Amino acid sequence: MLGLAKRIGARFLLTSTSEVYGDPLEHPQKETYWGHVNPIGVRSCYDEGKRTAETLTMDYHRGGGVAVRIARIFNTYGPRMCLDDGRVVSNFVAQALRRQPMTVYGDGKQTRSFQYVSDLVAGLMALMEGDHIGPFNLGNPGEFTMLELAEVVKQTIDPMSTIEFKPNTADDPHMRKPDITKAKQLLGWEPKVSLKEGLPLMVTDFRQRLLDE
Repeated sequence: MLGLAKRIGARFLLTSTSEVYGDPLEHPQKETYWGHVNPIGVRSCYDEGKRTAETLTMDYHRGGGVAVRIARIFNTYGPRMCLDDGRVVSNFVAQALRRQPMTVYGDGKQTRSFQYVSDLVAGLMALMEGDHIGPFNLGNPGEFTMLELAEVVKQTIDPMSTIEFKPNTADDPHMRKPDITKAKQLLGWEPKVSLKEGLPLMVTDFRQRLLDE
């Protein structure tokens, strides 16, 4: 894709990820942070794959003059996601709607930040239409533990929902929260939809599709 962008003079957008920061020792994470990643762990194919993609993107920009933009996307949720994609918000919503226990890995105290899809789209558009390469963190700085997220899902769907604890996965980051100062200043962007506002919109969509199954 970078070669194609170079040949036809296109602007290239790389949708990178907060996973480039690995299990961070800096909190919240700024774009200047180089990360703390296990290069041979079970998650490394994704983490290092995205880090390599950023490297290639910047090499094509510096060496080939390709106009590039890099977004580091944090956890995003919303309608029309796959019901069983394995992402934590999808998992919790689908399990609660099916009256199954919500699966929490480890003690549930690890944190994540969740942005609604419309906020991400607005951020990507601002990035592509602007003059700054990035990388830019695109995420919602609201930080929740997995247990807090499960509680919000319970309040939204079924207060009687239960939680099932399972052993944690290897190299699971303990904390994840974006510092979006750079995006605010240079893109004029920040998320507008809170988790309590966005989650019911996702639940309505999931409930209808589960009824249609």
